[in-house]
Amino acid sequence: MSNVLFIEHPTLDGHSIGEIRLNAERSLNALAYDMIEAILPRLEAWEDDSSVVAIVLCGAGEKAFCAGGDVVALYRSITGQDSHAEELDEYYFGGEYRLDYRLHTYSKPVVVWGSGIVMGGGMGLLNGGSHRVVTETSKLAMPEVTIGLYPDVGASWFLNRLPDNMGRFLALTGSQLNARDACQLGLADRMLDSNARDIMIQQLTEVDWHSAEGHHARHGAVNRVLRDLEREAAEAEIFDALPMPVVEHAGLVRELMDQDTVEQQVAAILDCEHDDPWLARARKTLANGSAISIKLIDEQLTRTRYMSLAEVFRSELALSVRCCRQGDLAEGVRALLVEKDQSPRFRYSGLIDVDPHFIEGMLAEPWAKNPLADLGE
Repeated sequence: MSNVLFIEHPTLDGHSIGEIRLNAERSLNALAYDMIEAILPRLEAWEDDSSVVAIVLCGAGEKAFCAGGDVVALYRSITGQDSHAEELDEYYFGGEYRLDYRLHTYSKPVVVWGSGIVMGGGMGLLNGGSHRVVTETSKLAMPEVTIGLYPDVGASWFLNRLPDNMGRFLALTGSQLNARDACQLGLADRMLDSNARDIMIQQLTEVDWHSAEGHHARHGAVNRVLRDLEREAAEAEIFDALPMPVVEHAGLVRELMDQDTVEQQVAAILDCEHDDPWLARARKTLANGSAISIKLIDEQLTRTRYMSLAEVFRSELALSVRCCRQGDLAEGVRALLVEKDQSPRFRYSGLIDVDPHFIEGMLAEPWAKNPLADLGE
């Protein structure tokens, strides 16, 4: 069976709703390269097809929308275990970012159903959607610091837009968000019942799309369906019991991040004496993270702050390829996802040991012309 399914749901008035379903439930719908290769041309075809009025992007099963990219395949490529995967890093990240950019700039409504685990590459897909849905089971995070990477897939764009350095805090600590916090921060748009996906699709097929001609009208039609379903979820008090650790600790996070250097920010977080479980997990993740990743997070968020979306993806592609070929990524994936000994032997034992010339080299483009040079044209 294919690991991505394409379904066209006919509407009552002769149009259709295109559904893209990540269909790799055993791997928590991790985004593999062949999935990217399949999705991109289908998106192009559906955009050119006037009968397709909206897209729904979701994941199979109840556990995850998408737990991230297929970094295990990247590990095999980096370490030479897959003789047919030469330069997979460039092709994979290039394809993934091209897909994310396509979602961000798609002309038709794209509803991303971010239920269950939404991490790494899943966050890139979610944030590319025009209508980002989360549910009471959603668990959102960018935990790349633990594997020697950095928050990519456009996170240099969307984390930079969070207030009071919250984006930097989330990047450094890999902290997890639920639906309420995600909507409060602007990383999601609607909170729906996790059982409402099929109902949502059914209601989208019942819309009078003949009366919803044009970009704004179609986005508005989707928004009305989601608004009504969100109101039903609110009346059922589905989300009332969810805590809001990000909102609750916003003042403290602002204080911890109000430092002059990333070294001081890290020290402030690690020295924080609050025994709150959310903050304790944040400290633990940061303490076990790659020192290279921490430095790259700081540099990447700083240098991309005023870049366009296309420029951000080009910048991320260059840095991600460097992480594969020179950084800690292979060791981090080995320790956490392959051999699972949970004891990565990163290049540098602490921030103080990181060679600034090494970081400068990581930030340099590895090609004369970036493979994503055509984005935005």
